[in-house]
Amino acid sequence: MKKHLHFKLFKPFGVLSQFTSNDAKESRNKRFLGELFDFPEEIMPVGRLDEKSEGLLLLTTDGKLSDTINQSGVEKEYFAQLDGVITIEAILELQKGVEIGFAGKKYQTKPCIVTKIENPKFSEPDKKLRIGTHRPNSWISITITEGKFRQVRKMTAKVGFPTLRLVRVRIGNITLENMKPNSIKKLDNLL
Repeated sequence: MKKHLHFKLFKPFGVLSQFTSNDAKESRNKRFLGELFDFPEEIMPVGRLDEKSEGLLLLTTDGKLSDTINQSGVEKEYFAQLDGVITIEAILELQKGVEIGFAGKKYQTKPCIVTKIENPKFSEPDKKLRIGTHRPNSWISITITEGKFRQVRKMTAKVGFPTLRLVRVRIGNITLENMKPNSIKKLDNLL
């Protein structure tokens, strides 16, 4: 039986959660996971983080395990820096679930865990985020069990506090720990 490989990566801002692109124009203008390390050929990301999001990304050579994690409602925790000082009312609204757009339709998000947190100790944000040019901001921890396209960003915008910076810190019981952007660690398993 083939032994599968598993890794956790701190995906930096500005990198797509794919290894290459078949589009030559996109390949010139974008950064990909394949630039960060010499990964095994069969490796695949477990879920995705959009180009402007940072943090924990799991990688595996086990496609069945990847599907299981993506479809089983595993908790994913994010720290989101918001434009504005979030209110208790907005937090309660997020906790209940909000209606967002997904695939051209309206989608009601599932109830989730949301708490206001102190500024986490991450490296400086990418200069493209222009965080200092906005009004005062605040941070929340938000834990969801689904993962629609740009879901957290759409949720915080819906309650009036757009996300400025988004960092995934946990998937199930696997955490980012004290990793820095671009760092990678080999794991024995993912579940």
